Amino acid sequence: MGIILGNGKLINQDGQLAPVEILVEDGRIAAIGESIPREGHEWVDCNGGMISTGLVDVHVHLREPGFEQKETIATGAAAAVRGGFTTIACMPNTRPSIDSVETVTYILEKAKEAGKARVIPYGAITVRQLGKELTDFAALKEAGIFALTDDGVGVQSTAMMKKAMKAAQELGLSIVAHCEDDDLLIPGSALHDGVVAARHGLPGIPSESESIHVGRDILLAEQTGVHYHVCHISAKESVRLVRDGKRAGVNVTCEVTPHHLLLCDEDIPENLDTNWKMNPPLRSREDRAALIAGLKDGTIDMIATDHAPHTAEEKANGIDRAPFGIVGLETAFPLLYTHLVETGELTLQKLVELLTVKPAQAFGLPYGRLEVGAPADLTVIDLTTEKTIDPSTFASKGTNTPFSGWACKGWPILTLVDGKIVYQEAPKKETF
Repeated sequence: MGIILGNGKLINQDGQLAPVEILVEDGRIAAIGESIPREGHEWVDCNGGMISTGLVDVHVHLREPGFEQKETIATGAAAAVRGGFTTIACMPNTRPSIDSVETVTYILEKAKEAGKARVIPYGAITVRQLGKELTDFAALKEAGIFALTDDGVGVQSTAMMKKAMKAAQELGLSIVAHCEDDDLLIPGSALHDGVVAARHGLPGIPSESESIHVGRDILLAEQTGVHYHVCHISAKESVRLVRDGKRAGVNVTCEVTPHHLLLCDEDIPENLDTNWKMNPPLRSREDRAALIAGLKDGTIDMIATDHAPHTAEEKANGIDRAPFGIVGLETAFPLLYTHLVETGELTLQKLVELLTVKPAQAFGLPYGRLEVGAPADLTVIDLTTEKTIDPSTFASKGTNTPFSGWACKGWPILTLVDGKIVYQEAPKKETF
């Protein structure tokens, strides 16, 4: 017996929403049409919602192993499917780091046990992410990683990064970089080196600490031929460098987060609420405008959440001591739909592409496609009902978000992974 997603809408070739039904059988999309015979199938009412291929997030922190008080693979995967994400890529800054076959295997087994989102792990570029010694790329690839990164820290040595790129290129792996030059950082810096930090007499994190590594790595990627991907781009100079790199034929891609698209440092409340502390920090109004422009002209390839849960106790330590990061899996689509699509900055079709097909294409993943024969990773999104973001309802252990209380439309109501319903709000099913 298959599952029919009925009473739904699909973005057609003209970018308009049109009525659709989708039949799912044996974990794959079996048919797409306006009316599919119901006999012998389970029929699920989509209540007029938009049916999309499942969202893909190439940047999440699941914290397990080592920091299960912040998040586990199970709670993070549950948060993902609640937010419409069917494939998520977890970063290696765990303890132990994802720098061994054993840790990769552990993560994959835990994700399978959870039975929610598909979890694909990154492997660390260097052992324990210390920047001193390369990990065994070949063994990690065989174990199941899909790309390499030391996210959480930048690879400080240019020679080490070039060596990593050469080795990754030989194996067909991507190098993904948290771009941050530690030489330019003042200990205790928490905010962008801009007007808000100056007003509070705080040391700031300069944009060039990011863009210097972006420029360096684009030149190294040009020399080695590796696919190089920039994490959570935030500065206008970094956008310019990626744009120039693409024009020069370098295989460079980049991502931007919802919070960097929607917020700038001037939005940070005067009490310096630590739920507004993330790395890279919220930058200037001009940087935010450059990110929007980069998204529109194709310089920025995709949107990723950088979902980074922390405990309330950790975040209560004040702006100088609280850890960087906010959660994002459960709020990404509603925020982006409400504040970019409904305001006319992006089309709905463009937003969906940035969250599905674009990340899948950049990393050669077999997801992000809504077509017959493709994996039945699907999400149904209610574009009309407005709800308020309430962290107390999150499936994630983390509640650290600056968006609490924001009213949004565009809430996922149904998510399928490999043809199985893994999240459903207010279910209405019939069997024929």
